[in-house]
Amino acid sequence: VLAFGLGLILGSFINVVIHRLPLHQSVVSPPSRCPACKEDIRAYDNIPVLSYLILRGRCRRCRVFISPRYPLVESLMGCGSLAAFARHGLALEYGVEVAFVAAMLALLFIDFDHRILPNVITLPGTVVGLLLAWPRSSITLGASVAGAALGAGLLFMVAEVYFRVRKIEGMGMGDVKMMAMVGAFLGWKGVLLTLFLGSLVGSLVGLILMMARGKDLKAELPFGTFLGAAAAATLFAGPFIIEWYSSFF
Repeated sequence: VLAFGLGLILGSFINVVIHRLPLHQSVVSPPSRCPACKEDIRAYDNIPVLSYLILRGRCRRCRVFISPRYPLVESLMGCGSLAAFARHGLALEYGVEVAFVAAMLALLFIDFDHRILPNVITLPGTVVGLLLAWPRSSITLGASVAGAALGAGLLFMVAEVYFRVRKIEGMGMGDVKMMAMVGAFLGWKGVLLTLFLGSLVGSLVGLILMMARGKDLKAELPFGTFLGAAAAATLFAGPFIIEWYSSFF
């Protein structure tokens, strides 16, 4: 219960990061407020998920609908915290996994909204992932360094080849930095699985959109959104998927 509750509270903060960070606003001050009337949200109206349900998704003052994304992010973070606690208990690995899920949630929604992956998350995240590799039990420092290098190197190579062939930018450097962070936390095997799952889901979504529109897809798809979701899936299900795949060889 405490792990899930902690995740909900952290998810509430992640909502603030998703909204304010791309706008270059402080994530600490001012307090949370209604996006429509700008009224400060009272503490009793700011209880994760519960307040949203009680108010039926509306601001208490202006009655404007508030996006269901807010309780969704809180719930996802709560589930991530609970899953990490179930795996490791109150240990270092629990804190590492909660921090990683929080970063991936923030990145995937920011990329979905703005098509950017802020350096303020990816670059320090890579450094933290490398520094934490030494005391962690689930990954070695060598695997972390190799993962960061492989994650960044693969996507940089793909972006460079695409640019030289098509003469247009097909992938931003934000994706490269994000995969360096993923590799620092998950290692080289985690990088490969994340790229596979992210590319698979992204391709399926792209095909569905093309069929729905009846023409070539011109809109830019937020690859970081698919990578963030794939990285979180790899964190929790990766060992089982890799073991299942390895059983065929």
